[in-house]
Amino acid sequence: MPADLTADAGARDDTGGRPVAPSTGRLRPLGLREVRITGGFWGHRQSVNAAATLEHNLSWERRVGWIDNFAAVVEGRVGRDRRGREFSDSDVYKLIEGMAWEVARTGDTFAAASIAELSKVIERAQEPDGYLNTAFGHPGQGDRYSDLEWGHELYCYGHLIQAGVALLRTGFDSPLVEVAVRAADHVCDTFGPDGNQGFCGHPVIEMALVELYRATGERRYLHQAKLFVDRRGHGTLADIEFGRAYFQDDVPIRDADAFHGHAVRALYLASGAVDVAVETGDDELLAAIERQWEATVARRTYVTGGMGSRHMDEAFGEDFFLPPDRAYSETCAAVASVQLSWRLLLATGDVRYADLTERTLYNVVATSPADDGRSFFYVNTLHRRHVGPLPATDRHHPRAESSVRAPWFDVSCCPNNLARTFASLSTYLVTADDDGLQVHQYADAEVSTRLGEGRRVGFEMRTGYPDDGAVVLRVTETSPAPWTLSVRVPAWAADGAALIEPDGTRRPVGPGVASVTAAFAIGDEVRLELPLEPHWVRPDPRIDALRGTVAAERGPLVLCAESADLPAGRDVDAVRVDPAAPLSPDGDGSVLAVGALASVDDGSWPYAADAGTDAATTPARIRLVPYHSWAARGPSTMRVWLPVQE
Repeated sequence: MPADLTADAGARDDTGGRPVAPSTGRLRPLGLREVRITGGFWGHRQSVNAAATLEHNLSWERRVGWIDNFAAVVEGRVGRDRRGREFSDSDVYKLIEGMAWEVARTGDTFAAASIAELSKVIERAQEPDGYLNTAFGHPGQGDRYSDLEWGHELYCYGHLIQAGVALLRTGFDSPLVEVAVRAADHVCDTFGPDGNQGFCGHPVIEMALVELYRATGERRYLHQAKLFVDRRGHGTLADIEFGRAYFQDDVPIRDADAFHGHAVRALYLASGAVDVAVETGDDELLAAIERQWEATVARRTYVTGGMGSRHMDEAFGEDFFLPPDRAYSETCAAVASVQLSWRLLLATGDVRYADLTERTLYNVVATSPADDGRSFFYVNTLHRRHVGPLPATDRHHPRAESSVRAPWFDVSCCPNNLARTFASLSTYLVTADDDGLQVHQYADAEVSTRLGEGRRVGFEMRTGYPDDGAVVLRVTETSPAPWTLSVRVPAWAADGAALIEPDGTRRPVGPGVASVTAAFAIGDEVRLELPLEPHWVRPDPRIDALRGTVAAERGPLVLCAESADLPAGRDVDAVRVDPAAPLSPDGDGSVLAVGALASVDDGSWPYAADAGTDAATTPARIRLVPYHSWAARGPSTMRVWLPVQE
């Protein structure tokens, strides 16, 4: 039977909707009506997403035929006419989810009309028993669930269900909600305890089913998600060239030491496991994911927060295998990392998860889209050795092409993942508990919500972050009883951070959480001041590929050298820097480093008995720019980790 869509407060609640709504946990996420980004760094990106990216993605999905695939099912021609990869349905669903958050955020009429149109097309393609897929199950195609390793049928359901939950929570009247529920019921009927004992090669159905349970109160969805999590890791899927580790089917999730295999798959699975653990009270499972997160951040994560160091299988490498020039660091893996860290933060309250979220948002998620929101990086290398060609604007491109941002890819999961992330980004900024509010990410924003006993509180956040380290929280709503306003002090702000209380008291604060508890009055201000002096960081010596190099950071931003800032004809591989000399801010977010440009003699053999040295060096001031802005001025070479001047 279909779930009762009014059974739980998570459906159509007054928060305006949020992607993750656990029934329990240390912190409560706020919805789109409770937190509104009003400007600044992230406000600009939300505006570009709404004005350009959503329409751009929709037009491309029409152009490449992914939307027509649903009509082709209805008209009986999908066996001969279907276009796109086996998972292309999922990208239509991700785009709808992004549009749902945008409608809730701004009332966007284009997004609303597009959802209505797409929902009707998709609804007609669903089978009577709830099955819905354009790549399998029709004349001229493979049978249903005949390829669980690569078919992505359950993966597509996962994104369909997430879109349905977004529509349900935001109160959008769409038949796609019932489509998603019927699909979820079909999954439970087909893969339940007495049914098909398989699972999908690409996780995402797990966290989707848990979220549908949270939105409807129908426990069979939670039970099915737990079944999928528990089934994985026992060698059920076929062994492939990359091994079963690619699917995380080599070891049960509770027994893994770190995230491994295909990076997006691993992070989506971990997110689903956290959801299952939270809703079932499985502390052992939650602790296992926390342990794996710790190991992965310590040994398998790039300085940008990016994850995935192998191109051949889009996978995590072994410990300390983090080559900058071969960094895969897929944009979707960054989105998945943010989703996982957010869930862990809500469950535990530990701000280290917000620290990684900040690093990943500013240095991977913000890096992928161009300024106009109409081209993207699929992968995010840390060292571009050669200037690549400008991509054609009228065709899609190989997904690993990373010399410049491209308008579309053969596999275009990333543009749609970005669209839904930017549209819902305000829900990742602030949380609540019975005692107060906690600020995890900084942006111009307005916040208003209720605490325990119905006390309404709120504040206005104003900041020039990340270019300016001052964050001002001005109370706009309060209650007679004291409540607590907490702010995250980032891990990189080890020295010089300060908190100024409403009475003017100034106190130094260190990494972690800084709080003020008071019977606030409207107009009271809490001010956080963060030091943004640029500084060098050195790599762990076990990262072989980075020995003899340093990288520069300023606040949450990783910096890089780009050939656009060098004399004509010089390349970033000629850059040498002196980490003993101070870095100097130079306006527009750039920094000047003391260093040199080297010339190297090309010999007939690149190895010698004595250590090679630069043939000559020319002293130079090396301009470093925010990594997220690289290639914005056109094709260039780029380098994050810079050789130390000898």
